[in-house]
Amino acid sequence: MSSPMNTLLLDTQAWDLVLDSNGNIAFASPPYAVAQDVASAIRLFLGELWYDTKQGVPYWQSLLGFNPTISQIASALNAAALTVPGVVSANTIITSISDREVIGQVQFTTANGISTTVYFP
Repeated sequence: MSSPMNTLLLDTQAWDLVLDSNGNIAFASPPYAVAQDVASAIRLFLGELWYDTKQGVPYWQSLLGFNPTISQIASALNAAALTVPGVVSANTIITSISDREVIGQVQFTTANGISTTVYFP
């Protein structure tokens, strides 16, 4: 298992950087940091990450506009969650697909046995 990287703390509504009480960019701490990293991984479009275009969910390549099955969506999100250092298992549950919006959750477990759930959209 690779060691986790420092994760910048993001505002949960704006998905933007947060400052600490000293005015510095804040860092997230485990286990929240891992959950935030999973949430970021499932939001990342394949090719969007300029320094590693092989990372991300193939939204344009095989999901958006392709009428994928629930299983295909879940598989793509599980694969993205598993790219986060320390995540050893992931299970995506789709609870609703309506008007081109997919709602659900990714349940994941880390190497040290902590289970957490990330909800989307």
